[in-house]
Amino acid sequence: MAAVHNVGIVGAGAAGLAAAILLADAGIRVEILEKADVPQTLGSGITLQGNALRVLRQLGVWDQVEAKGYGFSTLGLRAPDPNGTVLAVLEDIRTGGDDLPATMGMYRPDLTAILRERAEQAGARISYGRTVTEIADDGGSVTVRTADGTAASYDLLIGADGLHSAVRKAIGIDVEPRPTGMGIWRAFVERPEEVVRTDLTYGGPCFIAGYCPTGPDTIYAYLVEEAQERKHEDGPRIMAELAAAYGGPWNEIRDNLDHSARINYTWFTTHLVDGPWNRGRTVIIGDAAHSCPPTVAQGAAMALEDAAVLAELLINADHVTETLFKEFTDRRLDRATAVVNASVQLGQWMLDDVRDADVPGLMNSLSTMLKETA
Repeated sequence: MAAVHNVGIVGAGAAGLAAAILLADAGIRVEILEKADVPQTLGSGITLQGNALRVLRQLGVWDQVEAKGYGFSTLGLRAPDPNGTVLAVLEDIRTGGDDLPATMGMYRPDLTAILRERAEQAGARISYGRTVTEIADDGGSVTVRTADGTAASYDLLIGADGLHSAVRKAIGIDVEPRPTGMGIWRAFVERPEEVVRTDLTYGGPCFIAGYCPTGPDTIYAYLVEEAQERKHEDGPRIMAELAAAYGGPWNEIRDNLDHSARINYTWFTTHLVDGPWNRGRTVIIGDAAHSCPPTVAQGAAMALEDAAVLAELLINADHVTETLFKEFTDRRLDRATAVVNASVQLGQWMLDDVRDADVPGLMNSLSTMLKETA
């Protein structure tokens, strides 16, 4: 018998939808409170490592993800020269198991749509236009008030509402994302035929120039620079200027960076709630609890793992207790901390121009850990 019968989830992103699917499949009543007025997903591409794919298979959506995305199991390194010379092609560690690709690129809105449809099929209800304004815990239930004047009570509340989580603030966790010193340009463009995996170029005018195929016809390309104030409307021009130093597929990518391309610019940030992720019967997961630069492409994977572990504990327990939340923290905090620290460290080495950093050693130890089931 599950520890809960009625769960509220704030946020209809990957973490919230994954938790909803698993809980609803177990017969638990689930309502997702989403602040957007309609279903929507911002962003362009997303890189999913094998351990994320393992959870997506657990959710029963692997076939749809495989059909929509672009899987590969190697990583290319290129020189910052006019030819984009290939320096090495490395076999990637398959952190989800040998029967899954090491990496899957896909269009982020496609992933969210797949998870949303699956959650609704499982019986989860998604309520739109619900911005959380107040949370009250009486010890046996949690009452949530939203800006539209409505209130609802749940046995448990899950905050899966992202970097600037309203739930995190409402329950008194005073942790906010901080900039790490890097900024990233991303563009969603047509896939050059030569792009069949992620290739990374270190050096040149950017710290990193890279791309990831997201489907048969699309990729997202990215350029990582020192964080600065940028105007999104200048994106096509700035990306083309920065990309001029890189050859190979970048020649075709650069030609596609016109004003019809979907381009955005964000700063790398990071945060980590170092300790229990719950206050009473409210618990935060995913980017609400931790975030990191995309240097190891583990943000979505950590969010999906959080959801899977929390759902497993709630389904298998008889009651909601602090012991349950302690077990959740014990299983997630060290793993999330390792990912956050590695992601930040890789960026800091580049910012400090450390030439002898043991990047292969760091990545190998991290991948070895992630290959173990969360």
